[in-house]
Amino acid sequence: MEELPDYAERVLEVAELIPPGRVMTYGDVAEWLGEGGPRQVGRVMALYGAAVPWWRVVRSDGVLLPGHELSALAEYRSESTPLREAPRGAEGHLPRLDMKRARWDGEGSHI
Repeated sequence: MEELPDYAERVLEVAELIPPGRVMTYGDVAEWLGEGGPRQVGRVMALYGAAVPWWRVVRSDGVLLPGHELSALAEYRSESTPLREAPRGAEGHLPRLDMKRARWDGEGSHI
């Protein structure tokens, strides 16, 4: 396996620290690391995130990752991650993450 870039390694370390049932946004991860931004974190997750709990690093609006909605939703349900269900009449609409309740601030963890 090729060696990961240093920044990618640190992003993945943060993803692994997020407890089951909680999430951090791409921007939260960048802010916690003190470098990069949401796009850089998103790129790392897209390229290297398959080996970590990728479903715990999310968009700030709580929308499930396009193309991975169903696998992410299965993970959220198994971990009891707070969700906001779609309205009853919204056919085919998936729930969103309840960001107020699901967002994790990294408290109690150290890298």
